[in-house]
Amino acid sequence: MKLRTIDGLDLRGKYVLLRDDFNVQIVDGKITDAFRIDQSMPTINRLREKGARIAIVAHLGRPKGERNMEYSLKPVAEYMHVPLIPDCLDKSFLATMRDGDVVLLENVRFYNGEEKNDLEFAEKLADGFDVFVNDAFAVSHRAHASTVGVTKFLPSYAGNLLAGEIEHLTAVMKNPKRPLLSIVGGSKVSTKIGVLRALIKMSDVLILGGALGTTFNYANGDNVGNSLYEADQKDTALEILDFAAQNNCRVLLPLDKGVAKVFEQNAPRENRDITEIQSDDVIIDAGVKTTERDVAEIGRAATVIWNGTVGMAEWVPTWSYGSFAVAHAIAENTRAGHLESIVGGGDTVAALHACGVADDISYVSTGGGAFLEFIEGRELPGISALVN
Repeated sequence: MKLRTIDGLDLRGKYVLLRDDFNVQIVDGKITDAFRIDQSMPTINRLREKGARIAIVAHLGRPKGERNMEYSLKPVAEYMHVPLIPDCLDKSFLATMRDGDVVLLENVRFYNGEEKNDLEFAEKLADGFDVFVNDAFAVSHRAHASTVGVTKFLPSYAGNLLAGEIEHLTAVMKNPKRPLLSIVGGSKVSTKIGVLRALIKMSDVLILGGALGTTFNYANGDNVGNSLYEADQKDTALEILDFAAQNNCRVLLPLDKGVAKVFEQNAPRENRDITEIQSDDVIIDAGVKTTERDVAEIGRAATVIWNGTVGMAEWVPTWSYGSFAVAHAIAENTRAGHLESIVGGGDTVAALHACGVADDISYVSTGGGAFLEFIEGRELPGISALVN
């Protein structure tokens, strides 16, 4: 895949519409995790060095096409120390911009035309700009006006972050160091059928955890108590296990679980073997035996792909045990030079940051759904629009 990039472009004095992913968590008006913003800065700084006049277009949450200030990007603008333009279709600021200036446009999802990829809206968004740069890998699986529509009206290029995501993921998928271990957690089998089949084809070992792993335990006939799982995915889970056997991929299911009697952060924890789960148990985390096995598998791997926590990692410290142990094991082996590690997905990346190991991972993807769809081999419309 050959992307058009900003390398070699003469952008001095040019007006650049830059798509970034600033869909970050904000609590009481403060950003609690600025990872995606920080990852976008190298491209922003590169464009500034080139003398571009930059207007960043981004979204926050799901305002459903209405001007709901609960989803304002004001906290992001304050974090970045740049002006916020109150309406993403307002062009009046362009006349006063100088080379290297940066502004942030208000939430593009305040307009219905964004998610509908309405070409009339996209043309209005693009009006007044010379170049479009997409640096938002995390939303490039969406055919929206600010990822695809504007490319109909402006010369379009990939930013450094987006190009780097594609380069790293492609390298791992095409020529990984082996053994390759994939770890998939999260809540649902139904949303990850395609990516599980894709990972099985490329992996030597696949670890299934979280509520997703619980569904596989249920499919195998284990009692999973009063826990989150998908009963209607039993046949699908068994088909995936058969598919793994046909492709010589060893699948590892949870051996034990951290359980409580209620699904609450402060509930007392017990560890039970999967064969001893009681009918009123609620599974909340990976168990001790499962975690020890998973850490050992990470130690034997040469490449690890991880998406989806193996428990409620945000419920520190009682229920973060499994996910934090996996994060530390991946980081330690990567830091020692034994492992190439790729981690993606919002909750998973948050777990890396929570236990302070994000900087030790070979590559941390900003994408969640885009990360999974790219691995699955799907065409990402926002990427296709940038291919030579």
